[in-house]
Amino acid sequence: MKQVFVMGSGVMGRGIAQVAATSGYEVTLYDVSQTALKSALDTIGWSLGKLKEKGKIQEEPEKIQARISTVTELTDVEKAEIVIEAIPENRALKEKLFQELDQRCGEHTLLASNTSAIPITELACATKRREKVVGLHFFNPVPMMNMVEIVRGQDTSDETIETAKSFVTSLGKKYCLVQRDVAGFVMNRIGICSSIEAIRILEEGVATVEEIDQGMRMAYGWSMGPLETFDLSGLDVALNAALAIYEETQDPKFLPPVTLRRLVASGNLGRKTGKGFYDYTLKK
Repeated sequence: MKQVFVMGSGVMGRGIAQVAATSGYEVTLYDVSQTALKSALDTIGWSLGKLKEKGKIQEEPEKIQARISTVTELTDVEKAEIVIEAIPENRALKEKLFQELDQRCGEHTLLASNTSAIPITELACATKRREKVVGLHFFNPVPMMNMVEIVRGQDTSDETIETAKSFVTSLGKKYCLVQRDVAGFVMNRIGICSSIEAIRILEEGVATVEEIDQGMRMAYGWSMGPLETFDLSGLDVALNAALAIYEETQDPKFLPPVTLRRLVASGNLGRKTGKGFYDYTLKK
């Protein structure tokens, strides 16, 4: 496998493109917005520069970035050996995209989704290559987080799973193989549940945002607390993921609390907007 096509140049898409290019793949990064693509390349260049300064990569950042090309049309997608979808967490949008990719891509192309909660089987059903659809759930920030969930859909073939394992390993990542296609997979079933409970504790006035996060860092060894993790992921992403799990399981522990819903409705989505559970404008 040499050609990787990444759909979406947001936080996750550009991160996936960066690690793939760092590992020697030729990467095509797609977005409908040329402005978004320029921003993604600027961010990738900055990230690679920092990694070079810290001795985390040996190759020159310019050479790595030269392996990433950008497009605003799907005209070159048929050349890809694997397409990784990293568009917003919207089921209808993803299903529509997978239907189009199925029509445009070569018959041997693998279609992967970076969804954090939507069942892979539902996305695969939008295609005629269900056996070649797999979940590749990366974690944010992609260049720093070494875990990827490989999710088997109802019809995903063993061959596709083995190819996915080899691909993830080639990126220098470890994988967790999710054998049953349940909403939220493994990590988010645990992580989102913990973060929702943290929000409920906050709503009840039991402890402050800072105390909750500090407590989880100090007592359980988390590198980030549950509320700052939600801020990093994006509260809109967290809300959609929680809703996807709740809709499938009807388990009340995944029902998003009012505070999360109100923050998203007000446009306070975490780090990317400057405010969430924390006010990042005060830390400049």
